[in-house]
Parts: sequence; structure tokens; C-alpha cells
Amino acid sequence: MPTPPLAPHALVLYKNGPARVLSVGEKVEIKTENGKTQKVRPKDIVCLHPGPLHSFAQLEPQVANLEEAWSLLQDETTDLAELTELIFAEYTPVTAWSTWQIVEDGLYFVGTPGVIEARTEEKVQRDKEERAAKKAAEDAWNAFISRVRENRIEPGDRDQLKSVELVALSKNPRSKVLQQLGLQETKEAAHHLLLKLGIWDDTMNPYPLRFSLPTEAPDLALPPLPEEERLDLTHLPAFAIDDEGNKDPDDAISIDGDRLWIHVADVAAVIKPDSDIDREARGRGANLYLPEQTIPMLPDAATELFGLGLSETSPALSFGVVLNQHGDMVDIQIKPSWVKVTRLSYEEADARMAETPFAEMAAVTERYRNRRFEHGAAVINLPEIKIAVKDEDIRIKPIVSLKSRDMVTDAMLMAGEAAARFAMEHQIPFAFAGQAPPENHETPEDMAAMFNYRKKFKRTQIKGVPEPHSSLGLDAYARATSPLRRYLDLVAHQQLRAFLRGEPILNDQEMTERVGASEAVTGHLRQVERLSNRHWLLVYLKRRETWRGQGVLVDQRDKRYTVLIPELALDAGITLAGDWLMNTEINLSVAHINLAEQSIGLRMEDA
Repeated sequence: MPTPPLAPHALVLYKNGPARVLSVGEKVEIKTENGKTQKVRPKDIVCLHPGPLHSFAQLEPQVANLEEAWSLLQDETTDLAELTELIFAEYTPVTAWSTWQIVEDGLYFVGTPGVIEARTEEKVQRDKEERAAKKAAEDAWNAFISRVRENRIEPGDRDQLKSVELVALSKNPRSKVLQQLGLQETKEAAHHLLLKLGIWDDTMNPYPLRFSLPTEAPDLALPPLPEEERLDLTHLPAFAIDDEGNKDPDDAISIDGDRLWIHVADVAAVIKPDSDIDREARGRGANLYLPEQTIPMLPDAATELFGLGLSETSPALSFGVVLNQHGDMVDIQIKPSWVKVTRLSYEEADARMAETPFAEMAAVTERYRNRRFEHGAAVINLPEIKIAVKDEDIRIKPIVSLKSRDMVTDAMLMAGEAAARFAMEHQIPFAFAGQAPPENHETPEDMAAMFNYRKKFKRTQIKGVPEPHSSLGLDAYARATSPLRRYLDLVAHQQLRAFLRGEPILNDQEMTERVGASEAVTGHLRQVERLSNRHWLLVYLKRRETWRGQGVLVDQRDKRYTVLIPELALDAGITLAGDWLMNTEINLSVAHINLAEQSIGLRMEDA
């Protein structure tokens, strides 16, 4: 059948949509379904029916007898007019448009208005099955989204929510579920939804996975301890003093006359630069300390072999320091040694501080501490806590200021300074720790002053040249007392041991590479530790709806104050009417907690 002639009111196809001819000339003036009038070339349109079509409202879907027409046209071709008459028994603008929609649908017929072909039974059946499957999938998806909106998910819905978990863990930036729900595709929004639906509960700490940190100890074999000459210090009572429950004791102290010995786990005796274990430790940077578990940097066998006090005698790298009356170092010895160590908690050691040798050790460290304070060491005593989670039970223990804790802290700083000075004297490439001073030196005495003074200190920088460390009050310092727990401490031991044995040491470039690798990952470690601690603190408060406590105002920005809760070492914002003095104590309760955003709303309670 020839193409119908173009005339006013004819039904034409234009850009896959219906149009009505208004006038015919060199160009054809048409009106489209959206009411727009325009002139087009005749070749840009196809006439479906000569008309008259007066309104697009006429083009309503018609009931079609498709199966019969389709079976009659098997292995044949036709055109739009003939197919329309076969299906609808009449050829009108309305039926022509319905027929064309059937062709465009592509299930039974395909082609152009001039040449239309009936599809084979095999193809039609295949497409029917595919369409049915697609429809079933769409229905299932819509039902799933409805359940999510109504917060009544079923066990099988968890697979559909995998994309949300990937967003919450920063593994994928997109989630069709979040898009369909009209939620932002952020890790916080995803986390909140998972909590709301019960896919995650408040015990889910997402931060290690979010930062792609290892969650298990490395599975590597540890070489045996080599036979070598060691200084025998087993005759000196040595004490590894740490928090109760500590499982990786890597430092201890003892005294021999006027020499204080700081003994450190001798991990570098078996872990050599660029060995498999060394590379694994470099990639981890340090132990990851979470309230619910500790993820070690080294294989568990390293702690078993080198943990001080875990065996009758322990191999150590010992730093022997002699101070003058002003607290300055006048003699430094660094020796591989054998030591016999007794393990004590800070509380146990504190009860013995008046005894020998604790009193003598404390006298040395106090002299050293006084020297540091004279050189501007910061005195900041803000509340600290230790959070432990066992079987979902959250335990918060304040870190109490003890003389034994001060003694151990200064002893470790002595070892760090001794290591730095030894490296400087012998020109050993080293990772020195320095910190620029704040603009003005202060001696804060109250909590608000300490809180704000702490913020003025810049981050410690690790460099290949020694620089003063302002908050410690030291002219030279290096971290060297935790080789079981920190990679750069291990590198420091590798350098010292190699020098002492006359073996090749790492050069400046190799040290710079190790510092860079460690800094790249330890920033994430510390961030995950902070986020994890805050997470469990908020869970702790969330589980105690009736919690009441005291806070101290430590900072102010307009009507927004920062309040520090000493018993939790937690600071948060609070809006207060009127003007309040810093260090004012106020009674608090919790208004709301958002675990996903790690936010807490506090309200002031009457006294």
C-alpha cells in the first residue's frame, strides 16, 4: 500500500512521537503532542494516516487481537494500513497509532510503517519469558523498596542491601537502594539506614574496614633468635610496668648504681630490613588498638618470643643512661642484653614507690623530668580513659595520674633521647621526632586553659635531622621503645643493631622511604582509633538513657560552648543561653545520639 498523502490534519510520526499536520508546502507545518508548532522537511516525518486527526486526545490505546493477526502473517510482510485493518478491522488515525505502538513494542511485529514483518514464534516466546522475568524482578524490587521504606525487611533482603553496606564502608560510592529512597549516597546516610533496618547494630564498628586496615595478625613465620654476645643484666631486678591486662610488654626498667637501664624488646634481632616480616610491618605501620581488639603489626610469635617478662629471661636492646645533677645525659650505652623481668601494673608499682629500687629509679626520672620542664615541656593534665569491650560489655576506666606512670613515661623519653643522641654522635641515618613550639609558651593551670593550649601545638614531624620537640622539652628525640608496636621504632632498632654489629646500615634515602611509608598509614591508624573510641563511648551513653553526669565548660564560640565530660574524657558542643565563665561545672544529660554521624546532643540539667 503506498504511503498516505500529506494533507492538513494528517497523523504523522515525528521523532518517534505523534504529530498533526497543520499545512503542507515546501516545508510541512506540524503540531507535536506537547503543543509545539514547527516547520519540518517532508523527509523528517512519516505519514501514518491521512486523517483527519483533530486532537491528540483521540489517540487512546485500543484493544487489539494480536495473536490472530500475528499467526496469519507468519513468514509474510505487510504495511501499517493493512496490519491496522487486520488487527482492528478499520484504518483510522486512532487505530493506526495503536498499531504503530504495537510495532514499536517489538514483541510480535518489527519494521517501518511501509514494511512490517511478523516475528517468529521462537523469538516471541523468548521475549515473553524475558519480559515476564523482568516484570517479576521489577515487582520484587518495588516490593523490597516498599518494605525498606516501612522498616519491615525480610531475611532475604540482606543481599539487596549489600550495595548500602559497600557505601557505608567506603568501598563503593553508589547504591541504587539509596538512590531509590532519595537518600544521599554518603557513608553516614548508609550507616544510619543499616542501623535503622537492623542489618547493623550498635556493636558494628565500621571504621577499620572503612579505612581498609588489616583486621587480623600477619601470618608469617618468625626466624629463630640468633646466637650472639649479649650483656648479662639478669642480676638487676627489672620491671615491666604497664596498664593491667596489657598483653605486649615491650619495655622495662632497672637501675645499676647511677645508671638507669631502659630495656626494650629486641625485635630487630630477627626482623631484618626488607625481609617479608619487615615489609608487612611497614605496610601496617603500627599496632591498631581498638576497644574490642588489638590488631598487631607483627606475628603473635614476636610477642611470645620478645615480650619482656613472658619468659624467665628475655632478650632486650638495653639503653643505659647516666644523668648529671641537672638531668643532662653524660653517658649512654646501648647493648643487646639478657634481662630478667617482673611484670607489674601501674597500681602495683605505685604501692612500692618508697621501696628499693623503685625509689632510686624514680629519683633519676624525676631529675630528668625537672630538666624537661625547665626547657619548656608542656604540662597538660586533661582527663584520659581506657575503653575496653568484651562480649559487647563496654568498660570505661579512668587513667589515674600515678607516680609510677610518670616514672615510666620519663624513662621511655630518656631512651628516646639516648637513641637520638647516639645516632647523632655516630652519624647514623635515623627517624627523629620534632615538634615546633606554639607561638607563646604557657603554663596552664585549669582545665579550659589546658584544653585550649593543647590545640596550639603542631603535629609531631618525623624527619632525618634532629629538631627540638617542644611539648616534651627535648632538643633531640626519637621513638625507640615500642618496636613490637610501631614500625619506625623497629627501624630505629635495626639501625642501632646494625651499627653495633658493624653491619651495613640504611642510608638517608632508605630511611626517608620508610618514614614516608609509615606516615602514610599511621595517620589512618590513629584516626580509626579515635573514631572507634568515640563510637564505643557513644554506644555506652546510648545504652544508658538515664545517664547524668558533670561537664566542664572549656571553650566558647558565640552561644556555642564546648563541654568536657571528665569521667568519659569526651568533649562535645552545647548551646547555652547567657554568658558563662570557663571552667564552670554543669550537670548534663543526653538529648540525642547519632552513631552514624558520631554526634551527640547534650542538655543542661538543674542542679
